[in-house]
Amino acid sequence: MNAIVPVSAQSRSLAPSNFQEAMRFADMLSNSTMVPKDFQGKPANILVAVQWGAEVGLGPLQALQNIAIINGRPSIWGDAALALVQGHPAYESHQESIRGEGDAMAGVCRVKRRGSEWHEAVFTVEDAKKAGLWGKSGPWQQYPKRMLQLRARGFAIRDKFADALRGVITAEEAADMPADASRPVVELTATPVIAAQPWPMLDPNMNARNAKDARQWVQWCEAAVKKLENAEAVVAWRNEMQPHFEALEATDAAAVEKVQGAAQDKLDTLADQQGDAE
Repeated sequence: MNAIVPVSAQSRSLAPSNFQEAMRFADMLSNSTMVPKDFQGKPANILVAVQWGAEVGLGPLQALQNIAIINGRPSIWGDAALALVQGHPAYESHQESIRGEGDAMAGVCRVKRRGSEWHEAVFTVEDAKKAGLWGKSGPWQQYPKRMLQLRARGFAIRDKFADALRGVITAEEAADMPADASRPVVELTATPVIAAQPWPMLDPNMNARNAKDARQWVQWCEAAVKKLENAEAVVAWRNEMQPHFEALEATDAAAVEKVQGAAQDKLDTLADQQGDAE
């Protein structure tokens, strides 16, 4: 049985230690036929998935197997999400079941956090019908009981173990959500942008040995900003990068200023273009 092992517990890890290593690592994996097809030939997507995995405690290869970007949002497959919860120090127990039959059927998940009462989440056939899921082609037709169970599980573990999942929803739930056209989605097919806490080379202890990595980071950020097509996307990108700015400010304020300046220049250019169009 393959267990999900948190990054901190790995005795041997392929996790990159700086930005350059991360890029080489992602490029190498993208050329492998042993990674999921969605990641083959896409080093930028690999880089982002690996970073998201690191945020919730998955090693790089575990992340590629269990992290999915669906409708522009990171998500994690239900079995991996449960494994992360079971590995959490506050986890005590959980129970899953299917109640009832026919239209009265419901998936049930009960979880117990150490020192807390049992918490129960229920997802019924009626809930699935209201959400337009019941009878939907695909897993909802093939494995309806399993889908009810997974939806109940997703709600239960997110309610009680948000600190383990860091706000990432289950892939099964994400797949059933309509794409949000109002939410800007930055495509990361050629210019990766790390979407959470920084790689080690961006921490407050960065020193002169990392200067080359910092310059490369600035170049990647400037290239990413140039690809953004509207002001909303620039603002969303800048907000997502804020943790990086804060981590790097004390040791390389010039790099942060340069990247923030590039974002502001892009906003000014977009504003001028809009004014000309009007």
